[in-house]
Amino acid sequence: MIRLFVTDRLGSGAEIAPTPDQARYLTSVMRRGVGDELALFNGADGEWRARIGEVSKRGCTLSVEARLRAQETGPDLDLIVALVKRARLETIVEKAAELGARRVRLIVTRFTNADHARVERLRAIAVEAAEQTGRLDVPEIQPPLALDRLLDDWPAGRSLMFCDEAGEARPALEALAKAPADTRADAPWAVLIGPEGGFAADERARLRSLDHVTPVTLGPRILRADTAAISALSLWQAALGDWRRYGPTP
Repeated sequence: MIRLFVTDRLGSGAEIAPTPDQARYLTSVMRRGVGDELALFNGADGEWRARIGEVSKRGCTLSVEARLRAQETGPDLDLIVALVKRARLETIVEKAAELGARRVRLIVTRFTNADHARVERLRAIAVEAAEQTGRLDVPEIQPPLALDRLLDDWPAGRSLMFCDEAGEARPALEALAKAPADTRADAPWAVLIGPEGGFAADERARLRSLDHVTPVTLGPRILRADTAAISALSLWQAALGDWRRYGPTP
């Protein structure tokens, strides 16, 4: 079933006007017509079955019928990633959405090799990934921020998995298994991926001095930023995330 993210409130009997792009996608690309079903979600009201109502040159209407799933969210997990070239950054955002990150926070470090990001484009990619993967929320994409400022304003209670490939660190699964117990049971976490040039020595020193930081290694090979992000999120999900809870009930 086609799924669309909308910003309207959802409830039985609601009439939704999709955006022109969404209407074009439904009627012209997917060849759907009056009476055809689809699913809608907005990140707050769960997932609802809807049908296409009136279709015109200006668009279409969607009639909401019944709730299919109650609202749920994945783990409180941020992906923090240094700006990289556009194609790789778009891949990172797409895969972060697929792997369950709640937010993607963009940062600028000493060796960052890109100077801007098209945040609205990245948000659109996050929406599309959420629609395709069945999640009921869309990850938030935050504008770029300097690493030092990010650390200055770090929220209390959020642990940080620091992917440090320049110094001694435990393998990710081993390090996460040894994290304090009060940071491992559905607690807020973040995963930090640096630029392809790595972190500067003073950046690494500051990160490793912080009590809430768990330095990890992602293995013996040098990984590009997009590969590192996918690997790190996968390892975190396997160790602490909702991958552990997925499957048939015994």
